[in-house]
Amino acid sequence: MLQRGGLKDFDWAMLFIILIICSIGVLQIFSATHDTVWQGAWWKQVVYIGAGIGLMWLMTNIDYHALMQRVYPMYIVSVVLLIAVLVIGKRAFGSTRWIALPAGIHLQVSEFAKIAVVLLVARFLTEIRTEILETRDLLKLAGMVLVPMALIAKEPDLGTALTYLPILLIGVFLAGMHWKYWATIALVALVVVPIGFSHLEPYQKGRIVSFLDPERDPQGNGYQLIQSKIAVGSGGTWGKGVTKGTQTQLRFLPVPHTDFIFSAFAEEHGFVGVMFVLVLYFVLLMQVVQDGQTAPDRAGMYLCMGVGALLLFHILVNVGMVVGRMPVTGIPLPLMSYGGSSIWSTFLMLGLVNSVRVRRFVN
Repeated sequence: MLQRGGLKDFDWAMLFIILIICSIGVLQIFSATHDTVWQGAWWKQVVYIGAGIGLMWLMTNIDYHALMQRVYPMYIVSVVLLIAVLVIGKRAFGSTRWIALPAGIHLQVSEFAKIAVVLLVARFLTEIRTEILETRDLLKLAGMVLVPMALIAKEPDLGTALTYLPILLIGVFLAGMHWKYWATIALVALVVVPIGFSHLEPYQKGRIVSFLDPERDPQGNGYQLIQSKIAVGSGGTWGKGVTKGTQTQLRFLPVPHTDFIFSAFAEEHGFVGVMFVLVLYFVLLMQVVQDGQTAPDRAGMYLCMGVGALLLFHILVNVGMVVGRMPVTGIPLPLMSYGGSSIWSTFLMLGLVNSVRVRRFVN
């Protein structure tokens, strides 16, 4: 349970911001799925959010040091579950990403494995006593992070796999890494990226090509991006209003309640609505960073900054995608996109941040 003063120290401002973002997401899901087969998705999202608040409170009550002591078993379980996804997982939309559970719940293990990786990076770097990361330590940590990344990429879900990178990079940056290692990573990336492109799935190659030139295949790979940009642009200053977005309501915009929810929101709420949501995300991220700065130890700092880096990556990639500045990926917009696994993992990670916050005055 929370220690004395914990209830007072709980980040109520953060929870308030989270609930505003979630409420906006529910409203947009309702609008985007109006008169469709998904028209009941908004109330399911409300249930997911309610359960998420409970998970956040539960995680806040758990001392993050206790979790870090058990991180290696958690990591092994996560890897085993990711392997199980490949073997017995439910296949949908060309990928095998979910494990079917009772009551119609489909668990996306890759979303929850992020929590284990955040804890893993924090513990590993906390136990290092040197001021600058040694090569062997960097290779060990990178290898452990790359294992779940490789399994997720095999599903195939390259977008989610890439979300693990910012957790690793912010960790080694804060731990201190010599400039020659950064230069080596850059050189390796220059060699690996072209080779990796040749091994991508055909649809993944198509998304990258369509990102560079969407008009090349306007009815195929470029369709999503073109319709998304039209939706964003047609929103103007104030937007067209709830359930009044033409691209969204006439079903030109694909999956407007999940990957492209920000496009639908921009169309119906315009530039003003977009700026309001982006400010909310900015304030939320600053709260996470502040909790990292005031953490009682290095472990707490690594945890908060790892969560912050992950959320920032999600936001930048999703928003960049819908305006044509990033390739189309299946990365959800935190707290807004429809989906139980994404909502629950985000609430759990923010609960982890709060676990650090409420213990910042504990010796």
